[in-house]
Amino acid sequence: MPHAKILPGLIVVDYLGHLVHGHRADGTVAKAITRVAQVNLIIEDEIGLLPISEAAAEGLYRLVDAAYEKRLLAVASNLHPAGFDQLMPKTLATATVDRLLHHAHVVVTESDSFRLSEAAAGEGGESAKQLNCGEFWWPPVGNSHGHHWGIFGGR
Repeated sequence: MPHAKILPGLIVVDYLGHLVHGHRADGTVAKAITRVAQVNLIIEDEIGLLPISEAAAEGLYRLVDAAYEKRLLAVASNLHPAGFDQLMPKTLATATVDRLLHHAHVVVTESDSFRLSEAAAGEGGESAKQLNCGEFWWPPVGNSHGHHWGIFGGR
C-alpha cells in the first residue's frame, strides 16, 4: 500500500491568536480553525518559549481539539506538558494536554543546545543528527535547560 502524501502545516501560536481575535467578531472562529486543521500534519513548534496571549491560548486549544483523533499533530516545547498551565488557564491547559497526550508518542531529548555546543566548539552549519519519527524527520533541539518535549499524536 503506498504511503499517503503528507501535507504539513507549520502553525505559529501567535497566528492562532490573530485568527481567534479576527474571527471572534463575526462568530466564525470554529470555521477558521477547522480550515487550518485540514492539513494532514500540523506542526506547532516552540510552545512555551515566549508568553502567549489569551486569544493564542484559546486558538491552540481549539486547534488541538479540531485535530484530535483526526489529524497528525506534532508539538514541540521546552515545557513539560504538566507546565502548560504556565501558558494558559489551568482548565484550558488540562483539556489541551489531555487531547495532546491521548494516543501520543512523547519524545524527550536531554542535551545541551546543539547550537551553543557547535558555537563553543567553533563549528558552524547544520547538525547532521536527526531523529526519524515515522513519516517525517525531526531535528534534535536542545535548550538552556537541557530538555525538549516532542508530542506526536494523531489518527
